[in-house]
Parts: sequence; C-alpha cells; structure tokens
Amino acid sequence: MTSNIKKILNISIIALVLLWLIGLTVAMIVSSKPAVSPDRHPAAAKPAVEKPISITWYGYNAFKLTCETKNVLIDPWITRNPQSPIKFEDTFPVELILISDSREEYVGDAIAIAQKTGAKVVTTPDVARELKDNGLPTENILYDGSGINIGAQIEAEGIKILMTQTVHSSLVSSPTGFIIQFPGGATVYYAGTTGIFSDMQLLADLYPMHMVLLPIGGISCMDTYQAVESLKLLNPSKAIPMHFGPYANLNPSADDFMKLAMQDAPDTEVIVLKPGQSYILKPGVYR
Repeated sequence: MTSNIKKILNISIIALVLLWLIGLTVAMIVSSKPAVSPDRHPAAAKPAVEKPISITWYGYNAFKLTCETKNVLIDPWITRNPQSPIKFEDTFPVELILISDSREEYVGDAIAIAQKTGAKVVTTPDVARELKDNGLPTENILYDGSGINIGAQIEAEGIKILMTQTVHSSLVSSPTGFIIQFPGGATVYYAGTTGIFSDMQLLADLYPMHMVLLPIGGISCMDTYQAVESLKLLNPSKAIPMHFGPYANLNPSADDFMKLAMQDAPDTEVIVLKPGQSYILKPGVYR
C-alpha cells in the first residue's frame, strides 16, 4: 500500500514538473513574438508634400483648407460664431463643405454658402436629410443627397475624404471626423469634437498625417492632457488646436496645451492660430 502511494506521488510530481516546463516554454515563445504582427498594417512613410495647403481657422471648429484652386470648408459656423472675424461670404470660393455634426455650431452657414457657391456637402445621411428639410437642394449633397457614412472614403474635386468616427454625442446621427488627402501628398486629419480613443493610432498607421486639427477645450471634448496624449497616438508632423476660447466652460486658451505638447510630444510642432489667421503647410518631406 505504501509503495503504491509513493508511486502515485512520484508520478504526480513528475506531471507537475512537466506541466510547469510546458507552461514556461509557451510563455517564452509568446514573449519572443513581436507585439504587433508583421501582417498587420504597419505605419507607412509620409509622402512628400508637393503642393502647399493653406489652413485658415475662423474660431471654434470652423476651417477653410485650400490647395491651389480647390477650397474645402469644415463646420462653417461663421455668422453667429463670437470668435469669427469675417462674414460667411468672405469664405468664397468654396467647392466642398464637410459637416461633422447636426448642431448649429457645426452646420452654421453651410446651407447659405452651398446655395450661393454651388459647393457640395459631405456629411452623414441623417444630417443630409435635415439639411434638405431646411432648404438645401439635393444636388448640393454628394451621392444624390444621401450623404456617406463612417468608414467611407470618397473622391471629389480630386480630393480624397475619409469619414472617421469620433467619441461624442449628437442630436442627430453620429458625429464624425475627416481625413482629407489632397492632390500633391498632404494629409490633414480633422478630428472633430471628440474624446481620445485608441484607434487614433490605427488611423495614423493607415493614413500618416502631416497635420491634425485637434479639439482641446474639455467638457465637450478632450482636455489638454488627453489631447497631448492623442498626439502620441496620431504622430502628426504638425497640429493646430481648435474648440477652445470664449465659449461656456471650454479652456479659454491653448497655452497649457502648447506647453504640455512641447514637453510630452516634442516631435509634433504645435501651431496656435488666432481666428481669421492662416498657416501654410509648405511643400517638403516631413518626419
């Protein structure tokens, strides 16, 4: 009886040792593999910028981007925007209008601008329907007035536009961002009003970014700390902050963002614009 017990104990000990060795071997194999599979989309090199891009900020989230004769307006809240130094007619000419959200501070003067210039609107189906209900002709909205959805990439006026997700709420539809690829190589990411999300890194891997337009105001979007952390995920060459200033509860200035970005994301150059001011993304090779 004692002999049988000893045999069982010996077998049990040997089995435990073997299991331990197997577990150790598996752990070593797993740890030796790269953290990201080489088959997964590696970050591509940024193409050289061959044509200059003019980027004008009108306050809040409103921008105009110009490449040669092509002009893109984003969230054109001009007339009732307390930061905007211009009238909406001063944004002309315009070929494309990108609208990220259904609320007034994003739609702004889009209908009036589209009607006067013939510009085409890029937005979600739900926002497109609201615009038509408020008088925007179907022919002024891409894809026969139906709009596009998150994940779709279209080409209009020679410009590629990818509609991206945001982490935010809205009265209608899901708010969006846009990755805009201009002829001549420049890629600009308009993040929209959003919180930070880890898939920013995947977007940057798929579409290496020369410039990001990033919200920093807090309360309704990322605060300063999260915005700087998002720079690490996006790895842009340059960044322009937006969604801050004399609005209820938002960060009043970009000073803290600028200081923290210089400290924690020094590879990205931060450009702080005043409403009505422009920045030129010049031709060249960017890191």
